[in-house]
Amino acid sequence: MFVIRWAALALLPTLISGCGDSASAQGDIPASRVNQAVGQLDAVVADVMQRSGVPGMAVAVVHGDTVLYSRGFGVKRLGEPAPVQPETVFQLASVSKPIGATVVTAQIEKGVVSWQTPVQQHLPWFELNDPATSAAVTIGDMYAHRSGLPDHAGDELEEIGHDRRSALQRLRHLPLEPLRSTHAYTNFGLTAGAEAVAEASGASWEDLSEAVLYRPLGMSATSSRFADFMARADRAHPHVLQNGAFEPATRQRQPDAQSPAGGVSSNVVDMARWMALVLNDGRHNGAQLLSRTALAHALSPQAVSSPATDEHPAGHYGYGFNISTTHAGGTRYSHSGAFTLGAATNFALLPAAKTGIIVLTNAQPVGAAEAITSTYLDLVEFGRPTRDWFDTYAPAFAAMNAPTGRAVGLPYPDAPEPARPLHAYAGSFQSDYLGDARIEPSGSDLVLTIGPAGNTHVLHHWNGDTFVFELGGEVAPPGSRSAVDFTIGPGGMATGMTIELYDEYGQGTLTRR
Repeated sequence: MFVIRWAALALLPTLISGCGDSASAQGDIPASRVNQAVGQLDAVVADVMQRSGVPGMAVAVVHGDTVLYSRGFGVKRLGEPAPVQPETVFQLASVSKPIGATVVTAQIEKGVVSWQTPVQQHLPWFELNDPATSAAVTIGDMYAHRSGLPDHAGDELEEIGHDRRSALQRLRHLPLEPLRSTHAYTNFGLTAGAEAVAEASGASWEDLSEAVLYRPLGMSATSSRFADFMARADRAHPHVLQNGAFEPATRQRQPDAQSPAGGVSSNVVDMARWMALVLNDGRHNGAQLLSRTALAHALSPQAVSSPATDEHPAGHYGYGFNISTTHAGGTRYSHSGAFTLGAATNFALLPAAKTGIIVLTNAQPVGAAEAITSTYLDLVEFGRPTRDWFDTYAPAFAAMNAPTGRAVGLPYPDAPEPARPLHAYAGSFQSDYLGDARIEPSGSDLVLTIGPAGNTHVLHHWNGDTFVFELGGEVAPPGSRSAVDFTIGPGGMATGMTIELYDEYGQGTLTRR
């Protein structure tokens, strides 16, 4: 399995509950607990940064409509002295989803759409693998991840260069579960819902977000465009793990294709304004920017994201928000964001205490952001940490960062079956889902070029008609290895190939053109 399941990390506060005092149930939290918790944050952040090695982060806390804490830590880029400030802009990754959900909420309040509006009503070209589902799936289904699309459907299409429209049109080739029968986290499914809202509003998603949320809320450093992020002088550089230590990344995640799901950039100053908006039922500076009723719908449970057990209550997903129950019985709204190429974010809101915390980091996810938010909420609810949250999260993140592929970690065979002459594999190949690819000989290896971006991989012979390539990107952790199995026709020439990296849902086979 190659696609990294970062979505599950947002649910870990539900799955890994702390143990606290039952007297701290929802509604019984002393107001003084928030100030006491804020007073301990510097030490909490310093400890997590030292243990995780994360180069830089920014943290903000709100209480009601007041920002109690807004600080930067560490550096924007290792090897350079520029420090992270509260104004430093980071990529939010999947924290973009709840931000976008508030954009949709604004349009619902205006009567432009509803959560029940069918996607095809505004995107008639959009199709899934079943005509009935295509006609029935709604904007809300997409935002609650209950469309029936498989987990992380389409992410590999962005990796090889398909733009938003192209990726959305290719989702029809993927298998489907029955509509609303299951919860499966899909960036491009949510993006389809957002695109329907934008089309109904007569604006691009990027312009709509700015007009109905960023500008009215004074989020002047926030954008849904990658170019705006890259144009910021004060922005964080991504870092990735290499041999157990962070170093500056040589690639920058470009998420415009799924901007509603992962393409927002912001700083903790702006994010504090947004958290206060949600905590205060849509009010900003004394004005009702969003109606309380409309916002409550986005925060209502819509799908079970983690089943209940004897020890833990069920976790739910609303429209772009994770919704969980704390051990003390309180409601928690949260979301994580994660880019393997160097961003990890998390926010958590505790309505019972009218407080929220946002943590933005410039590093591949290792559990640092979640550890800080979980520790802070423990301090608010119980007056003390209920466990070492970094020790709790780190193993789960390490497992998701582990290289994958059926040949990963294995030595090349000592006596492999020989390959055919390399020209037997060369040529142009195609699939309806992935698009075009080409195989060309290069010395004793083959070179695979695939997708609109022309991504290239050097294929080394493994055994017989199987080659492998090393990779590291957004859909596979560094050190992963993908097999490429060629199918040979009667004339001894390759008639097709199956790329393991892209074959999780049976869409990795390309045929000779």
